[in-house]
Amino acid sequence: MSEQRRGPEQGQGRERADGQERVRLREVVPADLEVFFAQEHDPEAAARSRFPPREREAFMRHWTTRVLADPTVLVRAVTVDGEVAGNVVAWTDGDRRWLGYWLGRAYWGRGIGTRALALFLEREPTRPLYADPHEGNTGSVRLLEKHGFHRAGTVRHGEDTHLLLVLGAAA
Repeated sequence: MSEQRRGPEQGQGRERADGQERVRLREVVPADLEVFFAQEHDPEAAARSRFPPREREAFMRHWTTRVLADPTVLVRAVTVDGEVAGNVVAWTDGDRRWLGYWLGRAYWGRGIGTRALALFLEREPTRPLYADPHEGNTGSVRLLEKHGFHRAGTVRHGEDTHLLLVLGAAA
């Protein structure tokens, strides 16, 4: 990755005087994959995202060969007070740059996603940036809209309808 994409841990100096948890982004390390795997297998998270959990070998192969080994992918672990809470990733598929994220259920509803996504979007310069949450995942849709994504239609993934959200001018 270029120097623009790699750098010191993000969020340094963002500890809040009001007692809020410290949310940071850092590079993903191999041990994080175990946390991400467990989070993907949380039944409630899988149901909300409509993303089927992968078997261990497929999950690890995807992360090591398609995410971490690809210099065009920007991925960061989200930490809360030093604990791994999830991840945020941007990748290119065809002519579009996509955004995805996953937070463990213990971190939902606490503003963690809002702060993590704000930090990530400071780092990811590509616009337009696309996301496609499941239409029933209202928390994820609200999070993206809070950061300026707008609805640009729907897409189908199998039997499921997902919203197409775009940040910046659509291509």
